[in-house]
Amino acid sequence: MKQIPIRLLTEALSTLSAEHQIEIDPALVLKSVERTRDLSHGDFASNIAMMTAKQLKSNPRAIAEKLIAAIGEQPEIAKIEIAGPGFLNFTFKPDIYHAALNEVLVEEERYGTNDHGNHEKVQIEFVSANPTGPLHVGHGRGAAVGDSIARLLEANGYDVTREFYYNDAGAQIDNLAASVKARIDGITPEDASWPADGYRGEYIIEIAKSYLAKESVVADDREVTASGNPEDLTDIRNFAVAYLRREQDLDLKAFDINFDVYYLESSLYKDGAVDKVVNRLIEKGVTYEQDGALWLKTTDYGDDKDRVMRKKEGGYTYFVPDVAYHEKKWQRGFQFVINEQGADHHGTISRVRAGLQALDVGIPQGWPEYILHQMVMVLKDGQEVKISKRAGSYVTLRDLIDEVGKDATRYFLAARNPDSQLQFDIDLALSQSSDNPVYYIQYAHARICSILAEREKRDNGFDLALAKANLERLTMTQEYKLMRTITAFREIIKTAGNHRAPHLIANYLQELASDVHSYYNAKDSDGNAIRILTDDESQKGLQDAKLFLLMAAKQVLANGLSLLGLSAPVKM
Repeated sequence: MKQIPIRLLTEALSTLSAEHQIEIDPALVLKSVERTRDLSHGDFASNIAMMTAKQLKSNPRAIAEKLIAAIGEQPEIAKIEIAGPGFLNFTFKPDIYHAALNEVLVEEERYGTNDHGNHEKVQIEFVSANPTGPLHVGHGRGAAVGDSIARLLEANGYDVTREFYYNDAGAQIDNLAASVKARIDGITPEDASWPADGYRGEYIIEIAKSYLAKESVVADDREVTASGNPEDLTDIRNFAVAYLRREQDLDLKAFDINFDVYYLESSLYKDGAVDKVVNRLIEKGVTYEQDGALWLKTTDYGDDKDRVMRKKEGGYTYFVPDVAYHEKKWQRGFQFVINEQGADHHGTISRVRAGLQALDVGIPQGWPEYILHQMVMVLKDGQEVKISKRAGSYVTLRDLIDEVGKDATRYFLAARNPDSQLQFDIDLALSQSSDNPVYYIQYAHARICSILAEREKRDNGFDLALAKANLERLTMTQEYKLMRTITAFREIIKTAGNHRAPHLIANYLQELASDVHSYYNAKDSDGNAIRILTDDESQKGLQDAKLFLLMAAKQVLANGLSLLGLSAPVKM
């Protein structure tokens, strides 16, 4: 819909600029057109006349009049009006919306998708939790946001690969193995010999018992059987990592999250990728030795100070394998790489990008792209919930799923801009009221399903041709507003995909649900409820037109919920 005024204004502005023998950037038109909130202002408004007044050396209203004259009569437009200092308000003819509703029912689950991405390869890495404990609520936010972005990119025509990067090497894994070994030896966190940085959650006891029982665990990409040898720290480490990876896999499956690739940090050391990257950087002269450490000249690439690559006591700092890993991503042919991570990863961005630029292999500046989510505070009975008995120090993702369900958890974690802090109110997520947005949206879908089921019971049939022929009888304000919102879906998908912003889909679904409920509860001028279903045969055409509108709304609600990984219930 938005493309109609954009196209008309672009053509008219081209005519006007030719008359004045000047060049006006056509991209200005795209920035100027917005969907109106007030129906009295038409469907779309543009301030292009004010934006070009200086170049055209004319009054904005006079420019607006010339643009209207250049546009002339158009089959899609009922009227174009000038408002205020020179706004142009476009009102569409109703049959434009009627045709769009038909598109919804023809395209069904494909409605709203497009080929904007032209099948370019995109990799999105998200969650990437260390296999040292259960997934916490922060990982859950990363999962909800990351997977929703992947779904949005797919809807916009990109070829998307979902990837989970396992940090299965380094000090944290050593601490995990030491913690399990301590439990196997009967040592508790209260003992003086407990590892200084050991993990204290009850899950460590579970791993120790399973190891001693010589159990086998199957994760998505490996199977490990414990030897049960209490002295074999390497075997304990391998079993503990596999055990926790399986636990994380199960949590993610319960959250309806699936990955195409699981990438191991340890593989970068095994195949020599980390050493090769370091040696190449040394050869390129972008490193130096100081105080016994090896430094990378990251300030040459925009960082605020140079960074240590190899510590004086030996071992690489954590951003070095990240550089090797991202070079692998580049070699795998991804045009876009998006990393969805917690805000605590902010410090790694400039270092990884600097390392990639220093390699000088053609990677563009600003690659990869980062989306950082802020912390999540969980509330219950108005109080912050800080710990899980099993994890010992934090709220787990599984806690939330078990408490409020997968749909509510995913919605609340994805429904706000990732860069804003989030309060997850368990009581609100459980409430069956209009205050709970996910319930409100899903109930709109279920309400339409109920109406359609009732129509089936009456067995008076639904005549598609009759419905289309009577769409012009949909003249109520609530009907027009519902049509406008339904047909905004394509635009919202494109915008949300371009901005990596699934919360825009959540906001849109709330608006659409509100329009559905308002339509259902509409009253006539006498205050009587307006019925959608009727037994009056003379009104069957209007009834079927109303059902046509609701069927389109139902489809778009289902499509939008799917983009957030949520179900579209038939009954509630």
